[in-house]
Amino acid sequence: MKAVDRIEVCETPLDVAAEYTALQGNSGDGACALFVGSVRDFNAGSDVCGLALEHYPGMTEKSLQQIINDARDRWSLGRVTIVHRVGPMQINDEIVFVGVTSPHRQAAFAACQYIMDRLKTEAPFWKREAVADESGKPSERWVEARASDAAEMEKWSAG
Repeated sequence: MKAVDRIEVCETPLDVAAEYTALQGNSGDGACALFVGSVRDFNAGSDVCGLALEHYPGMTEKSLQQIINDARDRWSLGRVTIVHRVGPMQINDEIVFVGVTSPHRQAAFAACQYIMDRLKTEAPFWKREAVADESGKPSERWVEARASDAAEMEKWSAG
């Protein structure tokens, strides 16, 4: 099995079909697990009108590579892709694509979830939501890490 990593942080819309196609091609991998996250229209009790992500180029890619390396230490993986969008986004825009191939489905599912849990808790992205206040007036707020994301990450630390 040849290990291949692909990491991209971009401002352009994600092409999920192209990313899935690029994961194929290793005949030793019988499993492919994908996760695609998109901008939803609500969060923390408010209607969300849009989202903007910021990052620190160079540091972000290094962090994503470390997450992939740690996943490879836990499971036998073939190809791993992380594509994360930054910049302004609209409702339903895809934010993140994580794809993992492996000889077996258990490793692919687990590694995909592990990578997403690490992205949610450790990757250096800063989110700012456009929301409407109670009077309907538009405003913005920074999104902080959620306790539920940290709880999911704790499961991996336990074993």
